Amino acid sequence: MTPASTSSAPLRGIFYMALGGFFMTINNAMLKWVSDFPPGQTVFIRGLFTVVAIMAILKATRRVAHLRIGRPAAHVIRAASMALSVACFILGLRYLPLGETVAITFAGPLFVTALATPLLGEIVGWRRWTAVVVGFFGILIIARPTAELFQLAALFPLGAALLAALRDLLTRRMTASESSEAILMTTTLGLIVAGLATAPFGWEPLGWEDIGVMAASGVFATVGHYYTIETFRHAETALVSPFKYLTIVWAIVIGVVVWGDYPDAWMLAGTAVVVASGLYILHREYAVRRRRPVDTAAMRR
Repeated sequence: MTPASTSSAPLRGIFYMALGGFFMTINNAMLKWVSDFPPGQTVFIRGLFTVVAIMAILKATRRVAHLRIGRPAAHVIRAASMALSVACFILGLRYLPLGETVAITFAGPLFVTALATPLLGEIVGWRRWTAVVVGFFGILIIARPTAELFQLAALFPLGAALLAALRDLLTRRMTASESSEAILMTTTLGLIVAGLATAPFGWEPLGWEDIGVMAASGVFATVGHYYTIETFRHAETALVSPFKYLTIVWAIVIGVVVWGDYPDAWMLAGTAVVVASGLYILHREYAVRRRRPVDTAAMRR
């Protein structure tokens, strides 16, 4: 890599993160458009076209051989958690505005931090624990602060965030032996199987427009994931991760333009708290990793 390309790599990484988030938000908007259909039906059809998109990308980049897997049980568990997470997210989209649903799912990093100690044995200091508590307070603000106004529908995207956190923690273990291509493919195949299993519970007739939206959703999701993966080939996590929160901006804009869902003060305030907590957790994790392993006292702060 030349010096010029090296100097431009961080900017390229930031651009890829913003672009990946934009494509994922388009995918989310399409899922909201068809959210009245059974989630399993949507997951199944979307998954079929996602597999096609993945194979097209792998063939174009000559990485089909990367689909070999070594830990099938881990792939099955990850796919199951992903399927449940997507189902919860779609149900959230059915009852909540797009921006609000996306904002609540950013509780994912809070769950990852909270579960890192019991599941991975990682040390989480009091500062990050404080950020987790503050972040969940932000979720409560988004859901509304009084018992009369609390939105039970907020539990759907919150459940999606929890399941996604479990998925991400498992992914941390899997990446040591499994390729990103294999993980993405097996998860998509798992979504297809899980969606098909819901057929006996009642699927609804689909028009070609509905099928087209679901298909496009799968393609946009694949492209979004691809650019997100490419992000980390060009820049460090600490540099590009804050730009992930642009997804909330995209979601709010699309929600206003397409559905007329203007965010209220509670949603904006709660989102600000969640984002601030997530960024602080990111900052502390990066700071801890830069310290020497023997500096255990610093790691507990």
